[in-house]
Amino acid sequence: MKCLLIASESAEVLFHWTDPEFQQNVQEQYGASQEDGQGLPAFEDSISTLFAPIIISCSTMVDRLDDSYTSFTTENNHIYVLHQFDECLYIAVNGDGEEGEGDLRRKIYVMKKMLEVLFGMVTLSSNLLRKELRPQDTEQRARLWKFLQSLLETYSHLRENDQSFLVEAVERLIHPTLCEQCIEFLERRLVQQLNSSAERAGEEVMHAFILVHTKLLAFYSSRNASTLSTSDLLALVIMAQNMYPSNTDQDDPNPEDVESTSGSGPESFYTPEPSPTDGDSSSSGDKPVRGSTPVFEFVDPDVQMAEDSLQTLEVPPPDPSTPRRVFLEVSLKDGLYPMMPHSMYCLPLWPGITLVLLTKIPTSAVAMSVYTFLEAFAKLEKRLSDGQEGSAATRGQRTIHEVRSKLDKFIKALGPSEIQSGQLQRDWTEFKNLAFTRGGLGFSRHLIPSCKKMKTQLCGVYRQCFLLEARQSDVPQRLSPGLQERAQTMVQEKLMDWKDFLLVKSRRNITMVSYLEDFPGLIHFICVDRSTGQMIAPSLNLTERNTSELGKGPLARFIKSKVWGLVNTTRRYLQKGYSTVTLRDGDFYFCYFLWFENESGFKLEAGDIPILPDDSAPIGMLAWDYYRKLLRYYSKNHQGEVVKCYELLTVHLGVIPAEIILQHCRQLASKLWEPSRNPLL
Repeated sequence: MKCLLIASESAEVLFHWTDPEFQQNVQEQYGASQEDGQGLPAFEDSISTLFAPIIISCSTMVDRLDDSYTSFTTENNHIYVLHQFDECLYIAVNGDGEEGEGDLRRKIYVMKKMLEVLFGMVTLSSNLLRKELRPQDTEQRARLWKFLQSLLETYSHLRENDQSFLVEAVERLIHPTLCEQCIEFLERRLVQQLNSSAERAGEEVMHAFILVHTKLLAFYSSRNASTLSTSDLLALVIMAQNMYPSNTDQDDPNPEDVESTSGSGPESFYTPEPSPTDGDSSSSGDKPVRGSTPVFEFVDPDVQMAEDSLQTLEVPPPDPSTPRRVFLEVSLKDGLYPMMPHSMYCLPLWPGITLVLLTKIPTSAVAMSVYTFLEAFAKLEKRLSDGQEGSAATRGQRTIHEVRSKLDKFIKALGPSEIQSGQLQRDWTEFKNLAFTRGGLGFSRHLIPSCKKMKTQLCGVYRQCFLLEARQSDVPQRLSPGLQERAQTMVQEKLMDWKDFLLVKSRRNITMVSYLEDFPGLIHFICVDRSTGQMIAPSLNLTERNTSELGKGPLARFIKSKVWGLVNTTRRYLQKGYSTVTLRDGDFYFCYFLWFENESGFKLEAGDIPILPDDSAPIGMLAWDYYRKLLRYYSKNHQGEVVKCYELLTVHLGVIPAEIILQHCRQLASKLWEPSRNPLL
């Protein structure tokens, strides 16, 4: 029994997700209380009634005690985790014992992250976010909630089954030659042609990457693009998987060919079938067409598909007129700008393989200005709340004095026709009269309500420009359908000979075979470069069709449960300030190490790791980039040096002596990031 709810302070449900068991329980509970002859109440009303006492009690505690509870367990062992973000209360519930407090807290933070990617700075205004999450149109609300529910389900599925989402890092396909060729193709052909086309309607492709299931085959960013953060990239992978879910049994070719095509060890090679000549290609009609059904050749007769059943593999193309508007972090020379608007085009190449394009929209400079103003008002409000008044409230970068003239010009540029612009102008005039005129109140605590008004109006302008207008069908800011089709066809032609290999490779990216000779007794490992957000780990395939070194069935699932449990355990120790953990569990020996290196690869001395409270944000990179803050904290004592952070988790057989295991860990850590084993960035 699982549930996640977002509610306002007035106990209004802004979003809910429940699994079938929780929904059935609620309907039975409130259905039994109905009088004879009356139908069941709407589920939204029932869930609102169920949670209303909790929401009201939280609001009361905050008002009277300026504090609130973060979790509790009921008599029937249902765990409730709560977190207040501004005026919105997030509640996650588990009643089947499958999730603990840490899992529920992580789910809450991931949901908040997905809302930030989808709604941007509107999430900074609880009133405006309420309008977005709970539209008055019930059909529109139902579509939105269904989309958000599917995103949450997609994330939960990936975290339970994909190692990259378990440790929240990006996994790349390990095939340096093909990766390099694809990156060069994206740079010199695809992105260059798209950005030079007249059909791009002012949009500019900033990032392009190819996903094989959840793994990166190639990633390219244009020269004037900001680095795409790991947090944003993982969120985009969730969205891509939600649009075109991976179905292993249908997407992958026959796995019996894995050993000959895995390319896991240094001696493994793969040679694709020769491409047809131009004449053959034109006559055979094999050229990929947008939306056409891909055909795979299966060797095993037991999995041969009838021609009509192949229609189930067909992926409907996305609507090119409505690219998904997403809001991502942008880092420029003059500072960091979170939640900047982009358009996301997710183009399916074949089932399991997807091309993603991220474009900068022509009016993105407006978002940068809005953030600059918001930051100035937020700083002023915080200082006034802390008791700093007068000149002390206006010190530092991007103060109100510095942005005053810019904001005047910004409002004038918006034009008088904008309703939101008129409201912003009135509140800005009121603010100036209070703060800057002789008869005003000056920079005192009395200015705090005016600061809040300005922040709300700025978020309203942002919403008008990047959310409301993006939904209008007459806005031409998008790549043309023809341009999208050409991009899709170009990449399909490039990868036609490799598609089967890539689908197999994604399931057997790295195998333990190439490591067993050097590390006898090693069962599994995960190594993560937290500076780049990338991971390396042997594949864990648990489907009945796939066989790994761990076997299949109960044994593989047992090892998988041990790995998932180890990651959760090490996070709890890391939260308490421990960077090294060794555990013996029956027949297994677990190790975890977190360490820092300089740019030359020399290990730096171990320092103290910050201890986090129990109710802190979950350790990871998706919902809250803990490792970015950890690197900043550690780098304070290494000024002028580029500091990198690494993590290594290993699982050994318990019969291996401890000193041998520690030696393995040292050797493995140095071996994993060798250029021959690492994809080109």
